[in-house]
Amino acid sequence: MKTTKKPNSHNNSEEIEELLKINSTSLENLSDLDPLIDLIGDAKYVLLGDASHGTHEYYTWRAKITQRLIQEKGFSFVGVEGDWPDCYRLNRFAKGYTNSGTDIYNVLNEFKRWPTWMWANWEIAAFIDWLKAYNVDLPADKRIGFYGLDVYSFRESMNSIVQYLEKNDPKALAIAKAAMECFEPYNKDEGQSYARASSFVPELCEKEILHLLTEILKNVPNYNHDAENVLSTEQNAFIARNAEKYYRAMIKRGSASWNIRDEHMVSTIERLMQFHGKEAKIIVWEHNTHIGDARATDMAADGMVNVGQLLREQYSTEGVIAVGFGSYKGSVIAGREWGDSMRKIKVPEAVEGSWEHSFHLASKGQNKLLIMNKIKEEKCLSSYIGHRAIGVVYNPEHERFGNYVPTILPKRYDAFIFLDETSALHPINIKPDRIQIPETYPFGM
Repeated sequence: MKTTKKPNSHNNSEEIEELLKINSTSLENLSDLDPLIDLIGDAKYVLLGDASHGTHEYYTWRAKITQRLIQEKGFSFVGVEGDWPDCYRLNRFAKGYTNSGTDIYNVLNEFKRWPTWMWANWEIAAFIDWLKAYNVDLPADKRIGFYGLDVYSFRESMNSIVQYLEKNDPKALAIAKAAMECFEPYNKDEGQSYARASSFVPELCEKEILHLLTEILKNVPNYNHDAENVLSTEQNAFIARNAEKYYRAMIKRGSASWNIRDEHMVSTIERLMQFHGKEAKIIVWEHNTHIGDARATDMAADGMVNVGQLLREQYSTEGVIAVGFGSYKGSVIAGREWGDSMRKIKVPEAVEGSWEHSFHLASKGQNKLLIMNKIKEEKCLSSYIGHRAIGVVYNPEHERFGNYVPTILPKRYDAFIFLDETSALHPINIKPDRIQIPETYPFGM
């Protein structure tokens, strides 16, 4: 996603600061989340953002909110901006399935796609360990799940399909192997060479992937010995289909690949909601650029949609609550370029005129929670103001010329959590697989 514009200078900065000061509340402990829990009420979709993929406090506050929603509001599962196969292993571990891993470190050690720190970190380890302990006393069909919503895992998804079909469907297995053979020449860098080749032969392996998806969907009623594994096989087939579309779109400029990815994440949410039944409720963990309504940013002008917008458009009657996050300064885990070694990078003070700068002045250095319905109609908040977005690639010396998304905050989110100073995430140091297409490619978010 482009984040190349500077924060807007705003003549109403003092008025904005006063509104933020009056209407935001302190956020220091669990009980300070009460206004947010009340706002969520009976909503079925709660979207929890972050302003980077490498900040400790974004992960820990999301975990705290999620724990309260599971315990107090009966939420069914968590969906995250991660790969399905990797997160499905976490899901099996958290639910205590047989042969699902001996400890959380061994399960997280399978996360090999760069940036590995995004999910292979000690903050996630702590949350999954909590979830596993919480699930112990629940019936098997009531245990809380943890699923990846993203589209990148073509190779892993195809391998999972083959392993499943070897035991369950020899006919479909032959079709899966034909699809894999079609992709074999492009395996050296997963998606990039396929994307380049597709500019000369647009259909390339599309027919083989569609054939596989059709065959699996036709036979799903017969795959009935483990309902969740059936769901996983079906999902892996959809990933193969949409990843192939994503690779083809990647070579072109514009919004197509972004939209394919976010539409895939929404369709995955819909399949998971259907699987968990009519009373299902989901908590989504993704970057602000995915969960905040794109129509309240400059993304809309570029023809981009996102998860937050699509869910609001389709499910507002069932309750969709989007919670954005942001911070004024601190440190973050990121790379200087694609595929770079992860490193701790200083996050400078937010630039003057940004939302984060206004929050800092209004809060006098304190963490704050803002419920948007208190300020939604204020005219001075109806203009676009820069809102910081840090991706997996981050160069703070260039931040003044980028990293800020023009945003109407009260329209983008239903609530906002401002953390004045944040610290870097604590990665589990796993060597990434350099062949795989990176998570968040090519946008960084």
